[in-house]
Amino acid sequence: MSDFDLGYRGTKAVVTGAASGMGEAVARILHDLGTEVHAVDVTEPSIPPAAFHRTDLSNPKEVSETAAVLREVGPFAHYFSCAGVPHTFGPLQCMLVNYVGARQLVEEVLPALTDRSGIGIIASEAGIGWKHNLSTNLELLALSDPVAARRWCEERPDAIRDGYTVSKEMLIVWVMHSCIGLGSDRGIRINCTAPSPTRTAFMDETMKAVGREYFEAYPYPLLGRMTTAEEQAWPLVLLTSPLNSAVTGAILYTDQGFAGGLLTGSLDASQFMPTGAID
Repeated sequence: MSDFDLGYRGTKAVVTGAASGMGEAVARILHDLGTEVHAVDVTEPSIPPAAFHRTDLSNPKEVSETAAVLREVGPFAHYFSCAGVPHTFGPLQCMLVNYVGARQLVEEVLPALTDRSGIGIIASEAGIGWKHNLSTNLELLALSDPVAARRWCEERPDAIRDGYTVSKEMLIVWVMHSCIGLGSDRGIRINCTAPSPTRTAFMDETMKAVGREYFEAYPYPLLGRMTTAEEQAWPLVLLTSPLNSAVTGAILYTDQGFAGGLLTGSLDASQFMPTGAID
């Protein structure tokens, strides 16, 4: 590990989803960089953090209780939103954990973030179609109250589709929309990464449901394989570093070139995507 600490040494950070996958890798990297990590998850992390807050992000009451505790132990210079569930949990649960609860916790912890702090969020390349669904996404974005947002999701099963894809679209839209106010008011940066398929327990569950063949046919043009959790954690840590003082509202596609290839036609989606999956 380099002595170059990227501006994290001696600071405090919140990491959600810190017990497994990319969140665990982020927590481990931050710890190695000299950061005091406050972990939020439904499962206690194997790497002991400075504090652990057991929280179900689909439960607004639990989210508010955790936010109240975090506001007491702050201030925090960094916030990493890495918690998420796959589509196998069902459309509504995906929306509540991946977007509604994730957003609620960030917004309720904002008073405990220092001015010019950084917020890093894990979205997904699955959210690449956010522009096609922007009017619907903005309708849900306008509902900051988690109870109202849940009601909207329950009443609009057609709009949330599989839940996972829309939850990731919503994270991207929320990041781009909120960056202006956060930047103007307090100089807080908010950015997200959009990973490609990554070898984690999360992906193991997805592969059981979707089928291994789909992911074997998936293009990995840069590495020739899925990324590891650590390979996805480092870009998020780098993106959220205070050294990136001019970067906010950004979507960093950490997908081995998938998004660029798909959007410009150098990747033929019909060779690996189910019919109708891409507009």
